[in-house]
Amino acid sequence: MRESKFLEFKESVSNTFLKTVSAYANYGTGKIIFGIADDGTVKGIEDPIKTSLDIENRINDGIDPVPEYTIDIDYKKLVLTLTVSEGLHKPYLYKAKAYRRNDSATIPADRIELTRLILEGQNSSFEELSASNQQLSFTILEKKLVEALHIKSVSQDTLKTLELYSDAGGYNKAGELLADANGFPGVDIVRFGENINIIRDREIYEHISILKQYDEAIGMYRKYYQYEQVEGSFREKKSLIPEEAFREAVANALVHRTWDVDAQINIAMFDGSIEITSPGGLPAGVNEEEYLRGGISVLRNRILGGVFYRLLLIERFGTGIRRINEAYKHSDVKPTFGITENTIKVMLPVISGRYNLSSDENKVYSLVKGKNLSSSEIVSAVNFGKSKTISILQKLVKGGYIKVFGNGRGTKYTAS
Repeated sequence: MRESKFLEFKESVSNTFLKTVSAYANYGTGKIIFGIADDGTVKGIEDPIKTSLDIENRINDGIDPVPEYTIDIDYKKLVLTLTVSEGLHKPYLYKAKAYRRNDSATIPADRIELTRLILEGQNSSFEELSASNQQLSFTILEKKLVEALHIKSVSQDTLKTLELYSDAGGYNKAGELLADANGFPGVDIVRFGENINIIRDREIYEHISILKQYDEAIGMYRKYYQYEQVEGSFREKKSLIPEEAFREAVANALVHRTWDVDAQINIAMFDGSIEITSPGGLPAGVNEEEYLRGGISVLRNRILGGVFYRLLLIERFGTGIRRINEAYKHSDVKPTFGITENTIKVMLPVISGRYNLSSDENKVYSLVKGKNLSSSEIVSAVNFGKSKTISILQKLVKGGYIKVFGNGRGTKYTAS
């Protein structure tokens, strides 16, 4: 057992543990075990009952507001386990500062994180804050609402129904993001050549309605990944990457990103794939497994999600990932997803089948298809040598041909 984001060891009791209490109450339930050294060695507590009362008093006096917690005593090992529950009344402060966990370390929350905690404690969000500009126009939104809902025009009452305006607060941030012009970052789209040092085309769409950003991104996609093919007397449109998958990925990036960060959504277009990277990791309440499985919808930006749903640009019930995967149902290559604390990346490969692979790459692909093999098992089977095999595996994973799961010696490769 070792320390992690939600587990900390303390050999003895000092006020430093209160920083971690603040972090767990603010960002997710965690445990602090007293009587264990940093390396996991059990040292024990001389008087666990007295120490338990000491911990309780320090929390009650040092954390504002006081979070929910429990203290359990293991009399055999003479250790105490303090479990701190994530609270509803954020932020939880120690000496007027909020804290968060960074892997196994506890650090102060920055200004943006503190603002988010305050809003969360008020059961509010960034998109509900008052817009910095109250002189807004909505011609783009109006056009799309007329097309989707068949209404004649957009009135102030329509904007109230969409929760973009209120008599008390005026326009909110969600309204500002959907307005024809705003001060927010947008989408940075780059079409690369043979490598990332060669840029064939670049467009940055910012300070405009996110609906316009969505349309412009679709336009760039069609420019490079769709073409017409004449077969007999018929002209048929072909897509190198499924349009429905790209639409879903871009819509989700716009709806689910963190808008309080001054960063662009990056769309990198390559010959063999498109990568869409959006600022902000998973919203609170969703883990990576749930996100990849789909079916759970926790909207970081509920109001924006509601507008995109009414415009038929997204599904309300969290089917985005499933719809992206469904678009590749009959393809040898599959989309891949990368999740960090601060970003989500969706990689959409070109549907060209495995026939563009070299003979060596095809040999590795065929070997792992329908199996779960380690790199050593693959090396043994193909006789290419370890470095060449690993290089091929990395290329096939990046191209979406095969998937990798597990870590360390438990890493396996498979293809469906």
